[in-house]
Amino acid sequence: MKVTIDIPDTLYRKVKAKSALLGYSVRETTTDLYQQWLGESPPADENVSPEAWLASWLADADAAARTAPGGPTARQLLDEDRNRLERP
Repeated sequence: MKVTIDIPDTLYRKVKAKSALLGYSVRETTTDLYQQWLGESPPADENVSPEAWLASWLADADAAARTAPGGPTARQLLDEDRNRLERP
């Protein structure tokens, strides 16, 4: 079935770009998202290339880094605690 949906241009461009990075069409991405929303699992794609998987993983990491709160990193906090405990 063909459907016309009016969504903001910026949102569509982001979906199209991420879909392309992952090797999917916007149609495939939309279908998968509808299936997830309905509680149906989309078919497992065992043919995802390592490059597509890595691109997806890096995109998710970039998104997480952009939304991370400011302040010291977990590693910095652990180093400070370790130094505090090692001092007499």
